[in-house]
Amino acid sequence: MTQDLAPSLRDQAAAVSARADGWWRSAVIYQVYVRSFADSDGDGIGDLRGIRERLPYLAELGVDALWLTPFYASPQADGGYDVSDYRAVDPLFGQLSDADDLVREAHRLGLRVIVDIVPNHTSDQHAWFRAALADRRGGAARERYHFRPGRGEGGELPPNDWESVFGGPAWTRTTEPDGTPGEWYLHLFAPEQPDLNWDHPEVRAEFDSVLRFWLDLGVDGFRIDVAHGMVKAPGLPDIGLSEQAKLIGAQVLPFFDQDGVHEIHRTWRRLLDSYDGERIGVAEAWAPTSERLALYVRPDELHQAFNFQFLTCAWEAGAMREVIEESLAATRSVGAPTTWVLSNHDVVRHTTRYGGGEQGLRRARAAALLMLALPGSAYVYQGEELGLPEVVDLPDEVRQDPAFFRGDGQDGTRDGCRVPLPWSGAEAPYGFGPGGSWLPQPAEWAGLSVEAQSGDPRSTLELYRSALAVRRELPGLGDGEMRWLDAPDGVLAFSRPGFVCTLNTLGDEVELSVPGRPVLASTALEFRGGTVVLPSESCVWWAV
Repeated sequence: MTQDLAPSLRDQAAAVSARADGWWRSAVIYQVYVRSFADSDGDGIGDLRGIRERLPYLAELGVDALWLTPFYASPQADGGYDVSDYRAVDPLFGQLSDADDLVREAHRLGLRVIVDIVPNHTSDQHAWFRAALADRRGGAARERYHFRPGRGEGGELPPNDWESVFGGPAWTRTTEPDGTPGEWYLHLFAPEQPDLNWDHPEVRAEFDSVLRFWLDLGVDGFRIDVAHGMVKAPGLPDIGLSEQAKLIGAQVLPFFDQDGVHEIHRTWRRLLDSYDGERIGVAEAWAPTSERLALYVRPDELHQAFNFQFLTCAWEAGAMREVIEESLAATRSVGAPTTWVLSNHDVVRHTTRYGGGEQGLRRARAAALLMLALPGSAYVYQGEELGLPEVVDLPDEVRQDPAFFRGDGQDGTRDGCRVPLPWSGAEAPYGFGPGGSWLPQPAEWAGLSVEAQSGDPRSTLELYRSALAVRRELPGLGDGEMRWLDAPDGVLAFSRPGFVCTLNTLGDEVELSVPGRPVLASTALEFRGGTVVLPSESCVWWAV
């Protein structure tokens, strides 16, 4: 219906340039999970060169920017989120020149590049932490982290009751250089990820330097991992509750969403603003309310924050409307754009969350059109444009999510959304690279590859391509206002300048008056005179 609207790569580059003023307010940003996007050297693990070779695909898809998960030097205890050197590329992914080449080629194609930064914790192999372990009890090298004596008669108990997000205590006891049991160190995630002490001036100065290093290389911004976690409550008080991972995003905790994090983000905003080209900061922040999340995107703080309330919202019209209204009201109060996201590398893919099978795909296609029609910026996780489901039957022996091997934390199933992408061919690894793939790909993915879906007007890939092209063509989409329209129960309808979106969340079809000229639909429509039959679990875009 809309393939003729798809712009050329040159047109896309011009469109990005024209949006240079506040580009991030309307941007569609594509998340690349580096290990699983494209492998150039045949070791079964995605790398920076593989990403660079596939950049024309992203430019043709119609996104504005890509966000890269960590590719820094790392022992890979948590997929690269345990960084041992923030200024070096891990050999698994290439070398520093590959990062430079990727950024330059992306810019040539009109794509911006956002990289992950991990400031809450380092790897236990980082030079700072190795020095801390070698130092004496109470030594200066330990002040960059959270070392504490244990409780109990012999210090055999953790310093407080905090639990790791991945399960188990958030503390690990050290062995002193002389071989005796020593102090404990804090790690809100895996033991290989010791938390930094952001009250220490050297920590703050070091990350200012790291950000400048990558900004000087040309990156367009940072996605800030655990942006809510760097500051801990004074005294590290007990929480008094178990299963603390379930409390994240539900209440302020002494280790998450402390007010002190905002001073750090204000400092980083000043640093970002000192560079040309509107470099941005994106908060991965869990907060108990939309109002607290909006604090991260006040005018002097970060540019965007992920909207996890939308991601976790149930497939129900009333719940969706409530989340949309709360999100827009909260960000509007501070003059920031709202972000919308359906999946990422830490959650079950939404095709499966929405029920799986034909129903899950039907809902996922409709949700994509809803997301891309809402005011603000949208994030697309790699493979969602292919309608990929979660891989739920991975053998235990191939899993690498550290939470899988621990209890009482996250569910440990993040590997299922990280299976490498299918690009082409009838057999695994489906063009992912010249070798195999670090996680096995399902046989049914042959029919979901980029090659298999390209040119098929009914495919999910072509739906995304068309939607992103229309989003660029219609001036009423992207950042701006919206107005709810009257609609039957179970249906969401809203207008934007020159545009109407209708979403039927019900299991039955609904008949409505035709609101305008149909531009794009997640499934085939039926017209009856002046009415249209909205199929069950479908979304339609209309030009008015």
